[in-house]
Amino acid sequence: MFERILVPLDGSRLAETALPYAEELAGAFNSEVILIGVCEPAEEQYHHMHQLYIEKMAELVKSHIKGGTRVKVKSVSLVGELAQEIIDYAEESSISLVVMTTHGRSGIMPWAMGSIANRVLPRIKIPILLIRAEVPSSKVGEGGGFSRILVTLDGSEAGEAALLYVRELAEKLSSEVILLQVVAPGQHVYTVGGLDYVVFTDQQVESMKTQAKQYLEKVTKKLTGISVSSEVRVGDAAREIIRFADETNTSLVAISSHGRSGIKQWIFGSVTHKILQAGNMSVLLVKAPGAEM
Repeated sequence: MFERILVPLDGSRLAETALPYAEELAGAFNSEVILIGVCEPAEEQYHHMHQLYIEKMAELVKSHIKGGTRVKVKSVSLVGELAQEIIDYAEESSISLVVMTTHGRSGIMPWAMGSIANRVLPRIKIPILLIRAEVPSSKVGEGGGFSRILVTLDGSEAGEAALLYVRELAEKLSSEVILLQVVAPGQHVYTVGGLDYVVFTDQQVESMKTQAKQYLEKVTKKLTGISVSSEVRVGDAAREIIRFADETNTSLVAISSHGRSGIKQWIFGSVTHKILQAGNMSVLLVKAPGAEM
């Protein structure tokens, strides 16, 4: 499931924050790691310098990976439009996972990782692990980067797409898994006056909480052999996910970006975007089969 891991780099230290996570995964899954740098056409005269940088980083990564002698690390330096080159290479090279930072400033290459991540996210079908550059990675390499994984669910089958990846991580890295479903206190409805927000009654909320708990119990039973707990919260989805992740010192949030649920609270670019902008944790995004790009 994590056979080939792609890590885009731009020459900045912030972009390199993603490397310890890729190294930990490679050591655990015996994955091949591919480091990719993209030189824009206007900067093609510096392509050789970019290539030397990527090759140097590949050697460094290989030396860091546990069991590195059996792990393949490859460097790729391309010329073209940044986000598109990353997407094309990932899809044409059977990449299993893309690992990149969500923030970063230009190093020797003229691109900022934050903006590139925003351009890659909506267009790529491959799972992507987004590392918050501001979060220290001192515990990564000792299992700390994946010690506690929060899986957000909305009650739909499509919303469970990330579970397969989370299970693999938990089994290999002995991660603790927490399943979370957030129940909305109301919903938007179209009325004569436009779009209004209608608050559910206490009885309706309690009924939805009961259904959510029953659903999470069923999902928990599927995840035998790993440490799993579950939680139901009421409120704004993004706000509650971030709050719960902070409360539990969660290192990674896993989300299935399948589109939307019945209450339309899980639209990709809405809840996911808020978590990426306001959260303090890394995020694993997995697009469900058939998810809209």
